[in-house]
Amino acid sequence: MAISKYELEILLEELSKHKGRHTELITVYIPADYDAVSVQKQIEAEKSTAKNIKSSSTRKNVVDALDKIVRYIKDLKRNPENGMAIFCGNISKIEGQDDLQIWGIEPPMPLKSRLYRCDKEFVLDALKEMLEVSEIYALLVMDRKEAAIGILEGKRIEVLQKMTSGVPSKVRAGGQCLSPDTTVVVQDKGKIFINEVAVGDDISSYHMDKEHDFYNKVLKRWEVEKNLLYIIILEDNSTIECSSDHLFFIYDRNNNWSKNKITRTIKVDKIPAEELKTGDYLLKNFGEKIAIKDIKIKKGKFNLIDIEVQCGEFFANDVVVHNSSQRFHRITEGLTKEFYKRIADEMKNLFYENKKLKGILIGGPIPTKDEFLDGEYLPTLLQKKVLGKIDIGGSDESGLKELVEKSQDILANQEIVYEKKLMEKFFETLGEKPDFVVYKESPVRKALEYGAVDTLLLSKDCDRNIIKELKKIADDTGAKVEMVSTDTEEGRQFFNLSGIGALLRFKF
Repeated sequence: MAISKYELEILLEELSKHKGRHTELITVYIPADYDAVSVQKQIEAEKSTAKNIKSSSTRKNVVDALDKIVRYIKDLKRNPENGMAIFCGNISKIEGQDDLQIWGIEPPMPLKSRLYRCDKEFVLDALKEMLEVSEIYALLVMDRKEAAIGILEGKRIEVLQKMTSGVPSKVRAGGQCLSPDTTVVVQDKGKIFINEVAVGDDISSYHMDKEHDFYNKVLKRWEVEKNLLYIIILEDNSTIECSSDHLFFIYDRNNNWSKNKITRTIKVDKIPAEELKTGDYLLKNFGEKIAIKDIKIKKGKFNLIDIEVQCGEFFANDVVVHNSSQRFHRITEGLTKEFYKRIADEMKNLFYENKKLKGILIGGPIPTKDEFLDGEYLPTLLQKKVLGKIDIGGSDESGLKELVEKSQDILANQEIVYEKKLMEKFFETLGEKPDFVVYKESPVRKALEYGAVDTLLLSKDCDRNIIKELKKIADDTGAKVEMVSTDTEEGRQFFNLSGIGALLRFKF
């Protein structure tokens, strides 16, 4: 039978410790689907070459090892499905003493290369590659403020990069506001107070570039408390009350203009209320103007209203005011797009040329990850490897773990998911059907000897001698053996419970 990756790991650790005094440690690889008899004949032929070795002790050790390998191959009852790796040689550390040992294994994965080598150490590279994870998954969790990039490699989740966007957490709330009794014109409602405006209303607006008025949809509405209230008194004695940062359009003060009409050749400035002066002209549209007669400031607590419209500016008390929310929205959108580009560049740097990359999982709030993918920021090669997008709340290391947790259907064949499900079954059975579970060495050993064990669970961090003994009993009684790492929270919990457990065939 092919050995497990865990058994291979233990064997390689042992073999790597052995060093020959001379080139007398022999490594033989027989590839999968290769005729072992042909290899046997090659090894026998090598005995003739070995007889030319000058050192009598080295010659003897090499010839004895070759004889042992030939006998081992002759005793094979079949050509192993994954091929065969054979290691043989004198491993004694004491000069003049012999300790000829042989190891023959069928590896957990097919051997692809044929090899015969006599050296001072065993050749282990091809088997070490089998312990490396052959596939990885790229992980990305993101929102508009931050992102974390990681990998899922076997059962291990590693954070590779953390990023922040610089996008403010509050895009507009608390910004440039108007008094609740400011009037606006809403389609189908007529002139109403701004505190009566609802999201979705179409509000009378003005397009500064195209010089025409139209109805513009309200996207957001906030109620904000401010400490200062600016009361702007116009030449017709009408007023408009607002926060200090609310933006207005005024005619350029540096232009000596005295006409009653504003034309396209006249420059218009956009400034906050706190910078307005008596005598400035506010715009009613591009064909009308109205002068500021006075400005008063009140201190206190004032509940004001702020709205965001879809595009352009809108009319408040018949004066054109700037849709400041839209301006900040554009700034935010710009920062967000730059952030998406930086994320994509980092993903490209980390994964574009990684041949082990099996797929990409992306998690985050619905709009964010969808915007990122729909915008096709990732290179085409990586975009095609996106296996799923998962709705999650976190965009840090905990978000990566949540992403893996919620991607179990996608990662059905991954070790981490298989191991977590195995541990879940063990603990659930322990809680609901305790008669069908045993743990700790003595009860498990006894259950094995009675043939009651269906699945033996062993933590990789347990004593290796105990693992070897219990595994042998399990093999003899037909019990399945599962090795459990401590890479997951469930695996660590199992190890703390003794690291030795079993699911039973029948009550014991």
